[in-house]
Amino acid sequence: MKLGVICDGISRDLSHAVDVMDEFGLTYAELQFVGDTEVGDHSAAEIAEIDRLLRDRGKPVSCLSRHIFAGMTKDNRPGDELHSRHMDALKRVIDMAHVVGSPLVRIMTPKKEQILWGLNGAEKWNVAHGAWDAMLPLIAPACDVARDAGVTLVVETGNGTMVNSNYTGRKLIDDLGAKDVLKVLWDPANNCWCHEAAWPDGYDAVKDGYLGHVHIKDVQVDTPRATLEVRRMGEGQLAEQFLPVAEALRADGYDGVISFESVYHPGNGSFEDGFRLCIDRFKRLFG
Repeated sequence: MKLGVICDGISRDLSHAVDVMDEFGLTYAELQFVGDTEVGDHSAAEIAEIDRLLRDRGKPVSCLSRHIFAGMTKDNRPGDELHSRHMDALKRVIDMAHVVGSPLVRIMTPKKEQILWGLNGAEKWNVAHGAWDAMLPLIAPACDVARDAGVTLVVETGNGTMVNSNYTGRKLIDDLGAKDVLKVLWDPANNCWCHEAAWPDGYDAVKDGYLGHVHIKDVQVDTPRATLEVRRMGEGQLAEQFLPVAEALRADGYDGVISFESVYHPGNGSFEDGFRLCIDRFKRLFG
């Protein structure tokens, strides 16, 4: 399968990150921060330099990952100041995607309301009424912009966002009627927080044309204690789920990229050290 990495998880020095990619035989570069700058905020000259570097080194861009729509709430409305800032950022990222040849642009969703739907009394007493429906018109214009620009959006399953599972990711796509331009960026470790099992539940929710991109890391969640621990790959709660997921992706002919997300460190604060401790396990499972 097509393997890559979120480059700034190794280093925000893109040249060094590419050196490490070469060392471990990774091909696809996912860009989030390059230098101290998030994608969408680089100058035209900086984007041209990023493009030259990656093309010269044979590293196609898999996805441009800005935190678009993150931090919004159910109280935001289409066209308000914050939504407009996010839409402007999206357009800048899409412009960068055209230059560097990225087929995908990541979006997030607004802050999570914990209970969106309910039954047998919960619909009256516990549901955050209107929260889901208020989100749809915030995301719909992004789909229109991407459709006109000829790029695909991927919505990440986030820890604290409205889309925090593959179920909600698929529902967002269906509710918007946007399967042609919006896919799920599946981060099974993030989905652990809402207790969606990667296998088989998470995979089954997106296997029929909804999956656009994958992030891989391993974690241990303790929701009652509001604590998240990133662990060395294969030593967290996804340890037994990675292999069946990888086998299913192969069997079903998944042709997207799987990005390793290097957010683990072994206690010394070095995410490159964490990357080096995990990457062989990642390649053995998904390569």
